[in-house]
Amino acid sequence: MQVALRPVHDSDLPVFYRQLNDPESLRMAAFTPPDPADRSAFEEHWRRVRASADVHARTVLLDGDVVGSAAVYGVPGEREVTYWVDRAYWGRGVATAALRALLAEVPERPLYARAAADNAGSLRVLARCGFRETARERGYAAARGEEIEEVVLRLAE
Repeated sequence: MQVALRPVHDSDLPVFYRQLNDPESLRMAAFTPPDPADRSAFEEHWRRVRASADVHARTVLLDGDVVGSAAVYGVPGEREVTYWVDRAYWGRGVATAALRALLAEVPERPLYARAAADNAGSLRVLARCGFRETARERGYAAARGEEIEEVVLRLAE
């Protein structure tokens, strides 16, 4: 299994859009756009992401195939990581390998992450990559239509 990152290409966006609209993935991610099916909002989001000097966005490849995305965004001192891996590849170490690769590309610290408190898979990925829980908050999770508990994590080294 070869996991690699590369810059986001236009041809990746239809794959990202399909992944964003998988019901089980949405539920796990929890904190998603209000209407993931709004294609124009999706395209505008990715236009802004790709144009921003403050965002380090990458496509996740598994053996050369597009399986997700990963990014670091935000202002210095408060930058966060985010990632999304196609549900078909959950539990195979793809997200962990992708996040490790992203952290190697972006050496600044600290970095932060957030995950729904019941998203055990994502919390394991973050812990394996050195993130440690610093707080718990409640926030509105659009994908679930309710307020849920969210874990805030920090990578110091």
